[in-house]
Amino acid sequence: MNYFGWARIARLGLVQAALGAVVVLTTSTINRVMVVELALPALLPGLLVGLHYLVQMARPRMGHGSDVGGRRTPWIVGGMALLALGGVTAAVATAWMDSQRAGAIALAFLAFTMIGLGVSASGTSLLVMLAKNVAPHRRGPAATLVWMMMILGFAMTAGVAGKLLEPYSPERLVAVSAGVSCLAMLVTLFAVWGLEGDPNARSQDVAQEPPKPAFVDSLKEVWAEPVARHFTQFVFISMLAYSAQDLILEPFAGSVFGFTPGASTQLSGVQHAGVLLGMLLVAGAGLLGARLGSSSRWRVVGSLRGWTVGGCIGSALAMVGLTIGGVLGANWPLHANVFVLGVANGAFSIGAIGSMMQLANQGRGSREGVRMGLWGAAQAIAFGIGGLVGTAASDLAHVLIASPGGAYASVFALEALLFVVSAAMAWRIAAPRPPQRALASTDSSSLPHNNDRAAAPT
Repeated sequence: MNYFGWARIARLGLVQAALGAVVVLTTSTINRVMVVELALPALLPGLLVGLHYLVQMARPRMGHGSDVGGRRTPWIVGGMALLALGGVTAAVATAWMDSQRAGAIALAFLAFTMIGLGVSASGTSLLVMLAKNVAPHRRGPAATLVWMMMILGFAMTAGVAGKLLEPYSPERLVAVSAGVSCLAMLVTLFAVWGLEGDPNARSQDVAQEPPKPAFVDSLKEVWAEPVARHFTQFVFISMLAYSAQDLILEPFAGSVFGFTPGASTQLSGVQHAGVLLGMLLVAGAGLLGARLGSSSRWRVVGSLRGWTVGGCIGSALAMVGLTIGGVLGANWPLHANVFVLGVANGAFSIGAIGSMMQLANQGRGSREGVRMGLWGAAQAIAFGIGGLVGTAASDLAHVLIASPGGAYASVFALEALLFVVSAAMAWRIAAPRPPQRALASTDSSSLPHNNDRAAAPT
């Protein structure tokens, strides 16, 4: 098979950067405008962002559609078009809220539904294209490159759009949003042009294949695969632990350590720097392991399984550190603790994404889109409820525990436990099965099933 080189992988990274550019404008900038400039309850943007996660339950269905057609490019382009249109519609709805609040809010709900569906179609098919076309030893580094380009898209859009929005006006918001969406669409079209080769040749190949089962049947078949089912559960639990601290870390730094808003924002920057370092460690280890050789001694250096499990354990230890910090208060080295948390989070997240790419090709053939969609939906649901669970647990702990530090410590301890559970689940998924004795017969009944191969170490 002709695997993608780094240039083609980087082109897919451009798509991810374009996707991130539209999403950050809608979930961050428009969020702030609703709360600050329009003085609307923070619950409204919270519901809208939650809706965009909720509709991503459609990811498995969209993955199935790309499986049936055999091509991912139409789904990537179509999803980006829907996402771009949703981004502009969200800006129009926000600008309209000054004069026609009820109608504008209804339009905003429609816009965020479009955003969630666009992310689902484009993001799922992009990951499937990576999984099918990137050599196994490059999947960790490829995931790092693509996700770092998405972060770059976040940062560039936030910086440039922030300057273009000054001084703020509703018209400027719509113009900037339209500009970002149009640019994202153009970048996507350039990036995917010709990546999948001749579409007519692929259409002929698909026509010669046996008919694909209906979506419900495909989903049942994938869910019946032990590895796919267990990995879905791992993604949900680990991403729940990953996202639950997002909304309480800065309040924790302020109430327990006395950080000002500016200082707590800088603390968030320390965490993000750690995440980037963790991602780079996984990428570097993967390339080093591939370069040093294929023996088991060196293969472990770039093992996605090891980085996933190790990242979860490291995240659990960092959360234990925050638990201790909640009890000790100002004497605890919070910056160092948060940096370590970021490194562990970055390592485990890239390990998990790389493992997705490895496992998507395991099991029954032509179900890569359904598997990737199922895991993407689990991740989106976990992110959607993670912030809610974290803040709700924090509020409950403050009611039950008099000390603010103790209240936050109890929530961080719960998150540490979730990361430990995630590590155990990741180890179980990746654990190799004991070798079977060779059978004299060589008929098809003596060969391992696809699910047996799926249990091989990543």
